[in-house]
Amino acid sequence: MALRADIENGLQQQADHCAHNDAPGTAAICRAMVELAKGNTDCGRKIADWPRGIIDDAVPLRLAGGLHDLFRRGIEPQLGAVYCGEMLDQDEVDTLVSEIVRRHDAALLLWFDSAPQTNEAGRSSSFITALHWLASRIIPKFELLEFGSSAGMNLLIDRFRYNLGGVDSGPDNATVTIRPDWRGPPPPATPFTIGTIRGCDLNPIDVRDDAAADRLRAYIWPEMPERFVRMDAGITMVRQRPVDLVQADAADWVEAQLAMPQASGTSRVLMHSIVWQYLPNSTQARITAAMERSALAATQEHPLAWITLETNRVTMRHELHVRFWPGGGAPVHLGEAQAHGAWVEWLGSR
Repeated sequence: MALRADIENGLQQQADHCAHNDAPGTAAICRAMVELAKGNTDCGRKIADWPRGIIDDAVPLRLAGGLHDLFRRGIEPQLGAVYCGEMLDQDEVDTLVSEIVRRHDAALLLWFDSAPQTNEAGRSSSFITALHWLASRIIPKFELLEFGSSAGMNLLIDRFRYNLGGVDSGPDNATVTIRPDWRGPPPPATPFTIGTIRGCDLNPIDVRDDAAADRLRAYIWPEMPERFVRMDAGITMVRQRPVDLVQADAADWVEAQLAMPQASGTSRVLMHSIVWQYLPNSTQARITAAMERSALAATQEHPLAWITLETNRVTMRHELHVRFWPGGGAPVHLGEAQAHGAWVEWLGSR
């Protein structure tokens, strides 16, 4: 059957995005969904009839997660040939994906019920870089607030060690060092401290549950073994000492957090990564309005900052921006990063 142009373009766009982020096997899986959506499986019809933006809702990555889960559990080992690059012919991949979906149609259909959740810990290197930059501009003691925290991997930001273009940050005794490929000059090395870290998610994942942890791993692109190492380490850290993560609507939670008294001599920082696109326009507007209200009350002793690592929907690049008050609040484009933190390009010194 004919496929809506926006659906086909969206699937191809997601595939291109995966390919450009060093995941050619996952890209081929996404491209195979074009033919799948023309077929008669429930999953194919789900994709073909998707009522909203297929990229904004990460629809292809929902099914990709379900397929990866089947591979990880040893149910469909043939997918390994795609993930490791042995199966390069797209027609063969199309056929394989269609056959697997037919065998597991009902089970895979459930993966469309929610957007992928990873909140990849590698993205925290961009947050840390922004905090170093902020530390010379506002009080370098931070209260961190993150929405869209998923399983709370970025709420472990103070437990990781970082090497950022030669600038070291974080505890010396950390069990994990995040070392992105650095592009451009090194960032500022201005020291800072982190006081408290709190987060929320509409559907938080409790990685103390084995099934939930396995689902989280399924969303990791299989071409990236270092991400599994970070995820496993993060899961262990959360099980040893849980993070402050609650279930809440992002706008409700941000409004409540900003309404709380702010300690004098502490900078309050809102941060989020690759989540803005999933929020309804009304939620985005409420968060923006809440930050603008709080910005009016910001002082030298009670500063406010907003760090975002989000996708530019035109260029599809992930841009790091910072705003702070007092200081005018104009967005500063500090850098860009690979979707999962494999590299960071620093622009802030230019």
